[in-house]
Amino acid sequence: MKGSDLFVKALEEEGVEYIFGIPGEENLDFLDSLSRSKQIKLILTRHEQGAGFMASIYGKLTGKTGVCISTLGPGATNFTTAAAYAQLGGMPMMMITGQKPVKKSKQGRFQILDVVEMMKPITKYAHQIVSADNIPSRVREAIRLAEEEKPGAVHLELPEDIADEHSEELPIKASSVRRPIPEDKSIKAAVDKIAKAKRPILVVGAGGNRKLTSKMLTELVNQTGIPFVSTQLGKGVIDERHPLFMGCAALSASDYVHRAIEAADLIINVGHDVIEKPPFFMSHGTARDETANHSSESDPVLVSEGTQVIHISFRSAEVDPVYFPQLEVVGDIANAIWQIKAGLSERSDMNWDFTRMMEVKQHHDKNIVEGSDDPRFPIYPQRLVADIRKAMPDDGMICLDNGVYKIWFARNYTAHQSNTVLLDNALATMGAGLPSAMAAHLVHPERKVMAICGDGGFMMNSQEMETAVRLKMNIVVLILNDSSYGMIRWKQANMGFADWGLEYGNPDFVKYAESYGANGHRISSSENLIETLEKCLSAPGVHLIDCPVDYSENDEILNNKIKADSAKI
Repeated sequence: MKGSDLFVKALEEEGVEYIFGIPGEENLDFLDSLSRSKQIKLILTRHEQGAGFMASIYGKLTGKTGVCISTLGPGATNFTTAAAYAQLGGMPMMMITGQKPVKKSKQGRFQILDVVEMMKPITKYAHQIVSADNIPSRVREAIRLAEEEKPGAVHLELPEDIADEHSEELPIKASSVRRPIPEDKSIKAAVDKIAKAKRPILVVGAGGNRKLTSKMLTELVNQTGIPFVSTQLGKGVIDERHPLFMGCAALSASDYVHRAIEAADLIINVGHDVIEKPPFFMSHGTARDETANHSSESDPVLVSEGTQVIHISFRSAEVDPVYFPQLEVVGDIANAIWQIKAGLSERSDMNWDFTRMMEVKQHHDKNIVEGSDDPRFPIYPQRLVADIRKAMPDDGMICLDNGVYKIWFARNYTAHQSNTVLLDNALATMGAGLPSAMAAHLVHPERKVMAICGDGGFMMNSQEMETAVRLKMNIVVLILNDSSYGMIRWKQANMGFADWGLEYGNPDFVKYAESYGANGHRISSSENLIETLEKCLSAPGVHLIDCPVDYSENDEILNNKIKADSAKI
């Protein structure tokens, strides 16, 4: 069969459902082949970056490789941010880019870049296909690598003449793979360390959200009574309404959750990923000074030299000056937790004391609800987060873009299930909120889905509103409008610089939404928000809500007040 037909057949064999993107002249053979597929649907987007974000989030939510397509040159370069997003975030994603004929070309170097070399530093695998016979093996290898822990981005370049070349090869069937389980010795060592600890704490990171670990981790916490915290990318793995939840390590060392981590003499670190801002720093050879100030408010908490760390993850720890765990349990996380839980059930020598941690939790829980009924308008972040939590069901999904509000949601929004708070604490790119919500809707059309974007981030991929309307999606897009790049403006003020260079004008977002055929709404008071959210979430179609927001107390609440209060604990 023709190379492009073989490529599509190989993708079908892998179970691909969607291909996101914008084909070009160099992909027309592939596009023609795709038009005859009864399994794969083309999601035609308005920008390659949006397509890459959608493919990435599809991969995150399903564990299967999300696929996106572009032409050569500028189409391929537009994929680079999405490639880095998937690579850092641990999301299986494949990019297919076109190229001029490699065996004979009559157009010189027009539009030609070395896309494969460009992609290598930001992917797990990048390869140009130079023979149609190689298509089945290259597709299988690329998807194997994309989905293997740690998941990430891969790239295949399909030149025009290879797409048109014929081959007698057939697709390769995907093999059945089971993740390796940890060795008995490491499990026994972990059980012994936990049993002998005085104040163990569980930290759930990004790796815990990639596979089905919720059930085992919840059972461990329920059986043992060990308190737990989460990182931003670990939110929701264990229901955050749990009475042993100490908080999310969303902020710097000044937050209450870090007082709970400081109180521990053993940290059980589950699914740690170095791409996240560390929830704690380990120290070598220097005892912690209880009275010393932290070197920087942006630093995580520095745990004492005597604090032990158990690393439980799919892969061994990436060691650096502030992370060097004393014990590693490497293999399937859920299996490891199941074995540890069983081992602890046979021990009777535990003598744990969580008094200090529960004192911290009281302060944390009190602070989380402060301001949740604040009547001021433009709306304050504490009220915003509280109202969205009230409006969203347990399995509802919020998909955040990147901005200062991300800290408020990571810290104050209680996640009830895994992957119901999609935020980017890896690349931390703007522009991903709307495409993320669109992919979430495709994977879970029965759920309530909301994109939460700053006005700056929304405008970076706002053209995908047309795609959402065209595909008859049911999503809500909430724009937090402060007419500036608010996160950078906040940092600018914190660093003592003059307020300059970060304000801009916005379109009339209601009319903007309506011009795409979406439904536009504007919030006029703090009381108006919850009723608008509930109305939009219960109605079909694409709804955009323009919500003025006031970040003027960011520094007082997120830095000074928490630092002062937590220092008293």
